[in-house]
Amino acid sequence: MGDFSGCDSISNLPQAIIESILTRLPIRDAVRTSCLSTKWRYKWTTITHLSFDEKCVTLSNDRALVEKSLIRFITRALFLHQGPIHKFQLKTSYLQSCPDIDQWILFLSRNDIKELVLELGEGEWFRVPSCLFYCKKLTRLELFRCELDPPPAFKGFLCLKGLNLHQVLVTPDAIESLISSCPLLESLALSYSDSLALNIRAPNLRYLCLEGEFKDICLENTPLLVAISVAMYMTDDIAEHFEQSSNCNFVKFLGGIPLLERLVGHIYFTKYLSIGNDLGILPITYNRLKIIELYQVSFEDMKEILVVLRLITSAPNLKELQISGSSNTLAAIEATDLDFWEKQCPSDCTFRRLKVVKMTDMSGVPHEMEFMKFLLKKSPVLEMMSVTPCAYVLEGRLNMLIELARFKRASPEAEVIFIQD
Repeated sequence: MGDFSGCDSISNLPQAIIESILTRLPIRDAVRTSCLSTKWRYKWTTITHLSFDEKCVTLSNDRALVEKSLIRFITRALFLHQGPIHKFQLKTSYLQSCPDIDQWILFLSRNDIKELVLELGEGEWFRVPSCLFYCKKLTRLELFRCELDPPPAFKGFLCLKGLNLHQVLVTPDAIESLISSCPLLESLALSYSDSLALNIRAPNLRYLCLEGEFKDICLENTPLLVAISVAMYMTDDIAEHFEQSSNCNFVKFLGGIPLLERLVGHIYFTKYLSIGNDLGILPITYNRLKIIELYQVSFEDMKEILVVLRLITSAPNLKELQISGSSNTLAAIEATDLDFWEKQCPSDCTFRRLKVVKMTDMSGVPHEMEFMKFLLKKSPVLEMMSVTPCAYVLEGRLNMLIELARFKRASPEAEVIFIQD
């Protein structure tokens, strides 16, 4: 065998490759490479991606000691760092409103920071320092459990493409101004925005995720949106606000996004879309919409059913549909307006590309069954419809299964799968 003593193939790699290797290591291990040799002593100090968490230090039951050690480790790493820092990520439950974080962000604002992620623990919320708003090269910003108050002179993040605010305290005017002043914004995620009426103006936005207590949502200028996920939580004040609304929420929310490809609506979303004046004929066709997921749809509410029907019949290229029910079984069983399906369903409607349908939390009430009957009858290439009954529906399961088996199927390949947990 040859003599490989003294051969150090890793150290002789190009600096860019070494940096790539170091970036993939936990920051604690990357710093430890300085002990390998004098040649490696400062190699870690030029990596452009820095990710910190409590694993950077030795954990103990003494919380104050861990916090002090973590602050010392991060401060020293930044002090020794050379060159630009493109990404800084801090995820820890040990630091909340810590003044050292202000100094770190000030340091980052002077080092060409492009991506900043702060996910801090429970306790006192961290108030983001004003120096954050001078990070002109930011392309991605993620804040968790923070207070955000842009200064009056702030003109926006002109390079920002991704914004994620999770449990962030910010005024409605400030959040709307922040969104509209980021002209390149492509991805937006907001969660736990208490009782917020939100107008979104983001001409380059492609991905939108909303979760919280929203009084109203208006997509004023979002023509490039391709994916939406919305979860709306209901309070008495919001419910009262909904009842007083006369505007058509469906058109206000979905009327200006012709490029939509995926729509996910969680709790109360179809209820929200159903509020306002009658939809009539939709002013838009969703030619690119292939996946629709709607959760907790009330099949006792004819307006919610109409929302679902209008949505799927306006998506001629729909491939996958998932619906979960949330019906008051007694009220839904007593439904008398079953002629709704003859009146509202277009006679020439055909789902020519629909292949997969998943129905969950089904109670077997009339309008649920009519909806599944409608889909089976109008889907000539359907491959599979799975039906999962509600956990509390026991006695009616056999009747549901028998009725499903009797429904006519437009597709000879359609398989109906009845799933019992």
